[in-house]
Amino acid sequence: MVIPNAYLRSQSAWLMIELVAALGLLLAALLPVAFSFAAEKKLARSQYQRAVAMEIVDGEFEVLAAGEWRSYGPGTHDYRVSMRSATNLPQGSFTLTIDNHRLRLEWIPIAKMHGGSVVREVKFK
Repeated sequence: MVIPNAYLRSQSAWLMIELVAALGLLLAALLPVAFSFAAEKKLARSQYQRAVAMEIVDGEFEVLAAGEWRSYGPGTHDYRVSMRSATNLPQGSFTLTIDNHRLRLEWIPIAKMHGGSVVREVKFK
């Protein structure tokens, strides 16, 4: 039996259309999942950086509250931390504020979406 050439072209054209449609459906299903993974990665990084900042601020604040704050005068000071984990933080600054009856240590990131600021404050007599 001889198969006409036009019949083969028609079958291969339909096969190509079906393949393109299947790829389109697959792309439509997987594209939102890919963006979801990217957003989840950003959120996880942000929460990690916030946790690191909290650890550092809590540790340094305990030392300050124990009496180290007396080595600083009243006002706002740039506070240097000596923890190696601070290298995991984005650009930002630690700020120590000493008022009459208040001690405040704060980490403020320069860029947004990096965990936000972390503040610890205590009032004393």
